[in-house]
Amino acid sequence: MDSFVSSINVTALPGIPLVQQGDDLPQIILNSLNQLGMVLETGDALVVTSKIVSKSEGRLFDLRNIEPGAEAQRLAGETRKDPRIVELVLRESLKISRQSVGVLVVQHRLGFVSANAGIDQSNVDGSDDMVLLLPLDPDASAERIRERLREATGTDVGIIISDSHGRPFRVGNIGVAIGVAGMPAVLDLRGKTDLFGRELKISIQGYADLVASTANLLTGEADEGRPIVLVRGLRYPAQAGTAKDLYRAPEQDLYR
Repeated sequence: MDSFVSSINVTALPGIPLVQQGDDLPQIILNSLNQLGMVLETGDALVVTSKIVSKSEGRLFDLRNIEPGAEAQRLAGETRKDPRIVELVLRESLKISRQSVGVLVVQHRLGFVSANAGIDQSNVDGSDDMVLLLPLDPDASAERIRERLREATGTDVGIIISDSHGRPFRVGNIGVAIGVAGMPAVLDLRGKTDLFGRELKISIQGYADLVASTANLLTGEADEGRPIVLVRGLRYPAQAGTAKDLYRAPEQDLYR
């Protein structure tokens, strides 16, 4: 990899419709690029928000059809949350990490730790009864988008499925990668040298998270309507990664 990158171009794709179940995201991407008069280039990265991936994959649930079990009702009483949402959180989780009034932090079935298992009601349907769950397998979703775009354009691009996560010791959400295809998720910088020739011993970069957070500056989290971002000029190495590469092993986690 050429590590000298003096600039990158970050472009929110225009004209993205309100995505529905079954919509063809690769074709939506190509249609939007056509509006801009742009074509994909090998080495581009596309950051696609998990929300539109989930919508296209039918991960929208009606709370009126959810029957909370005894554990969900107990937790709902302790956290003062909707027991139907708590039931879905439990279904999507491996275990509870922390809980308090208004707070339910869990280890998601995909491996990361997040509030409410990533279940969201913002920008969903307009009804208080509808909630959106994360994609079943975001890495696979990213790979399907990548392969379709490669078939259509002949280019090899990186795909990141992004979500916004809070952090335990800092205020505010940032964009993170929960699905990765066609590009590294992690870059191991150990063995490189600093400005004074000292060898880096422990530097490992959460590369896909950095790209996702850059794109998040444009996608936003409110009514921006910009769920797909093209990042050009990254010069990442030709190595395939997945979001699973970003999750710290439990035996190395001092805080979980």
